[in-house]
Amino acid sequence: MTDLRITHLDHGLRVVTEHVPGTLSVAAGVWVGVGARDETDARSGASHFLEHLLFKGTATRSAIDISRAIDRCGGDINAFTGKEYTAFVTRVPERHATVAVDLLGDILTSPALRDDDVDTERQVILEEMAMDDDSPDDVAHRACAEELFVGHPLGRETAGTRPSIEAMEADEIRQFFADHYRAGSMVVSVAGPRPHDEMLSLVEAAFAALPEGDGRPARGAPDGTGTGRTIHDDTEQVHLVWGGRGLARDDDDREALDVVNHVLGGGLSSRLFDVVREQRGLVYGIASFATSYADCGAWTISAGTSPHHVDEVLELVAEQLDLLRRDGITADELEIAHGALTGTFALGLEDTGSRMSRNGALLCMRGHIPSVADQIQRWLDVDLDDTRRVLERVFNVEPIIVSVGPR
Repeated sequence: MTDLRITHLDHGLRVVTEHVPGTLSVAAGVWVGVGARDETDARSGASHFLEHLLFKGTATRSAIDISRAIDRCGGDINAFTGKEYTAFVTRVPERHATVAVDLLGDILTSPALRDDDVDTERQVILEEMAMDDDSPDDVAHRACAEELFVGHPLGRETAGTRPSIEAMEADEIRQFFADHYRAGSMVVSVAGPRPHDEMLSLVEAAFAALPEGDGRPARGAPDGTGTGRTIHDDTEQVHLVWGGRGLARDDDDREALDVVNHVLGGGLSSRLFDVVREQRGLVYGIASFATSYADCGAWTISAGTSPHHVDEVLELVAEQLDLLRRDGITADELEIAHGALTGTFALGLEDTGSRMSRNGALLCMRGHIPSVADQIQRWLDVDLDDTRRVLERVFNVEPIIVSVGPR
C-alpha cells in the first residue's frame, strides 16, 4: 500500500512524495512547466538547450563532479524536453536519497551557465539535430507535426532550428532560466521507501534558493492545419505518417480516444498491425498514437514500407480508417482494449521511477493526480457509445499524409 502526499511550500514549489514500502531505490525528479511551445521563434530550442546546460556544472560542481556523484551511488540521471515541460530525473539506491535530491537542487537552483559551456553544448545540439535529420522516420514525424499545427510552436521541432541554435547567446539562455525556472513553475516528485516527512525535509533544504513566482507563460491554442507533404530522400523504405487533430489532455473523451487508438493501431492485435503486417507482410511495424496537450491534441499513424508497396499500404490504411468511421469497433475489441490499457498501465507502475514520473507529470501538467484506481476505472467505463462519439469527433476528417523516401 502506497502513501501519496502533496505539499505546497511557502515559495510556491509543489512537492509530491509517494511512500512505496519494500522498494530498494529512491526516484526523484523535477518537472518544469515550460517547454518548446513556450518559446518565441527567435528562442526556439531554448528549453532543450537549457536542459543540456544544466548538466555542465553549478557554482560548486563541475560536469564531471555531477557524473561522478551519480556513478559513485550506482544510480542514473537524465533529462528530457517536451512541448509543454522539461524534466530532470534521477534514481539511486535508497541509502543515497540525500545525494540525489541535493544534486537535483543544485542543478536547478545554481547552474553555472558559462559562456564557454554554451558554445560547447551548441555544437553537441547541432550534432544531435544532424543525427535526427539522418532518421527518415523522425523527419516524417517532424513534417507531420508542422502541418498539423501549422504556424504554431507545437509544430516546431523541440530542439529548435539550426539558425535559432546557432544564434542563441549565453545571455539569452540565462534570461530564459531566470524568467521561467521559478518555484511556481516547478514540481518535485519523489518515490521510494522513505516516509513523506523525511523526503520533504530533503527537498525543502535542496530547493530553498528557488526564486518565487510562476514562470509559466500564457499559451495560445493553434488554429488551422496544413496539407500533406512529400519529401524526397535516398532511403531504402518510404516512411509514411498519417495525422489529424485529437483531444486536449482533460477532455472527457480522452479515455475513449485511447480505446479507439488501441483498436486501430495500438497493439499487436490492432487492426492495422493485423491487416498490413500479419496478413499482407507489407511492413515490419505499423502503429497509431494519440497525443494530448493542454488545449489540443493529435493522432498519428506511422509505417515504413518498400517503394513498390506504398500505394497498397496507403490503400489499406484508408480502408481501415473508413471501416472504423462507418462501423465503429466491436464489443470484443472494446473488451481487449479495456484489458490492454489497464494492464499495461498497472504493469508500468512497478518501480519507483515510473511512479515518480507519473506523479510529477500529472501534478505539473494537470494540477492534480488521479488515483491509479480512478484512472483504471475511467478506461473501464468507456462503452461503445463513447467510442462512436469520439470517432465522429476526431476521425471524421481526411488525414494529413507525409511521406519521406525515394518516391
